[in-house]
Amino acid sequence: MLSAFVRAFRTPDLRRKLLFTAGIMAIFRLGSFVPVPGVSYANVQQCLSTSASSNDLLGLVNLFSGGALLQLSVFALGIMPYITASIITQLLTVVIPRFEELKKEGQSGQAKLTQYTRYLTIALAVLQSSTYIAVARAGQLFPGCTADIIPDDSVVTIVLMVITMTAGTGLIMWMGELITERGVGNGMSLLIFTSIAATFPGQLWSIGQSQGFGVMAVVIAVGLVIVALVVFVEQSQRRVPVQYAKRMVGRRMYGGTSTYIPIKVNMAGVIPVIFASSLLYLPALVAQFNDPQSGWVQWVNANLVQGDSAVYIVAYIALIIFFTYFYVGITFNPDEVSDNIKRVGGFIPGVRAGRPTAEYLDYVLTRITLPGAIYLGFVALIPLIALVLVGATQNFPFGGTSILIVVGVGLETVKQIESQLQQRNYEGFLR
Repeated sequence: MLSAFVRAFRTPDLRRKLLFTAGIMAIFRLGSFVPVPGVSYANVQQCLSTSASSNDLLGLVNLFSGGALLQLSVFALGIMPYITASIITQLLTVVIPRFEELKKEGQSGQAKLTQYTRYLTIALAVLQSSTYIAVARAGQLFPGCTADIIPDDSVVTIVLMVITMTAGTGLIMWMGELITERGVGNGMSLLIFTSIAATFPGQLWSIGQSQGFGVMAVVIAVGLVIVALVVFVEQSQRRVPVQYAKRMVGRRMYGGTSTYIPIKVNMAGVIPVIFASSLLYLPALVAQFNDPQSGWVQWVNANLVQGDSAVYIVAYIALIIFFTYFYVGITFNPDEVSDNIKRVGGFIPGVRAGRPTAEYLDYVLTRITLPGAIYLGFVALIPLIALVLVGATQNFPFGGTSILIVVGVGLETVKQIESQLQQRNYEGFLR
């Protein structure tokens, strides 16, 4: 693999793309440490060092921003508004007929959907930045820290902070599109990869300092095993064979070939884990703005805030399984796939074309989604298990959302570099 990297850097065109991608990722990380105007950087660092724990409700967003959220930096929102906007746009293609028509129009329709996603991202960035600034002013960002994070809370300062954070989100969007266009891999995915991977050393070092470096070595060894298992499952797929009938076009014979429909075990990716985390986030968020002495607020704080309660674990797994089936159901349409196969003269051996093919695909999809959902639930529980065993936070690097994104983006990027190397008759990474 190292020799393949050497070959990649020896190719001028590919070397320029790799260096350009690395440069954008470096700028992205640099922006995570530039404070927003109006924020006391010294007080933020004091709260980070003295606060017993940060707000667990913001853990997912802080993970996706590479720790920039708790720094209240220019890139504090990270890529999260774009992820949310993309998910909403994708769901609306099922609900709104106009969006469904745009999706079927090809490249022009996709360009319009992308533009709508950008507008929605900016709107969500304004909303989220206003919420986080309100949380910081209320002292909820760092429980137990009395330092004044925002010394000047005038209207002009707050508006300037909102504009700066929103502009940071727009800049991140632009940098991600630059990587996609002129670099290697999917830009947005690589920026998420950069944010999450940047938290790994800090998490491992904190485990080493609190539990000992022997425990840290064991955690790293177990993490490598988890990565290998995640790679195995992410590459696993059920191949449904498809045969194409022979047909005459003029004087030539076409068809008669066979291929397959790849149905992945984890077709939903990391989306169900994000949905489940977001839904469990809502009760705790509502409880935060109500009377702490209320009975239901105390129950929510005891069972739905920390990940070590039985109620939280059961609800988390149930929501992951539900959202896995829900997301797969809206992204893979057996009827549409069956019609496409029938239109080009294909059929599944032993299954009649039309409705029986759609029912067969639905049967296969339902059966293969269950182990995929259980796998997602198991991986999502790894940080909660680490929370109990080694005192890690819910952003534990070798589990949950982080490991799924890092492995998925890493595999996809390596495949793209591999394909470019194969175009130049070089031996690639994957054998």
